[in-house]
Amino acid sequence: MTLRRSLPLIPTIVVAFAVLVMIALGMWQLDRRHEKEAALALAAANPARPAVAFPTVPPVPPELLFRPSSIHCLRVVGWQTEAGRAADGSMGYRHIAQCATGAEGPGVLVALGVGQRPDEQPQWQGGQVAGWISEEPDHRSLLSRFGARALPLRPMLIARAAPTALKSLAPPSVEDVPNNHLAYAVQWFFFAAVAATIYVLALRRRNKPPADSP
Repeated sequence: MTLRRSLPLIPTIVVAFAVLVMIALGMWQLDRRHEKEAALALAAANPARPAVAFPTVPPVPPELLFRPSSIHCLRVVGWQTEAGRAADGSMGYRHIAQCATGAEGPGVLVALGVGQRPDEQPQWQGGQVAGWISEEPDHRSLLSRFGARALPLRPMLIARAAPTALKSLAPPSVEDVPNNHLAYAVQWFFFAAVAATIYVLALRRRNKPPADSP
């Protein structure tokens, strides 16, 4: 006698929901790709535009990214080091000053220049700095960027000239701004396909008729 085998309700709903969510995330990444391309096209022309006031709060809008600007650093309250590229093309360690600009407020990040050692601390104490508006290094995880609570990147000034003992930083370029949304979309579609395939194989194994006993 042939037994009619039905789909397990709860597991099927869970897997179907997960696959739909992953497909939706992939479509969202495709939309984000087009938005990013438009923003980068705008930012590519910004370095040649007139200087503007430095933004004090995140996020940095595309119309201000890479625009010339300046800030006055009252004092340096901390340092951080990241990999970076100098204007002469050499690689090294980018020294970013955490500056106080007043008695209150969030302060300002200033990428001053490139050094050869991560542990060297520039002797720069502050002052007027001219450069280009950029964003702080992005250390957010991929998953955190999908959440509504992901913090936007803070504005950062890339100094046009470096203090003594440091090399000047390379001017900002849209080539340095990652646009990985297509790769993220492909990943989500791949995850959705893998999840659906695994579930179908599991169902086939579950519904396979038992072998006849001798």
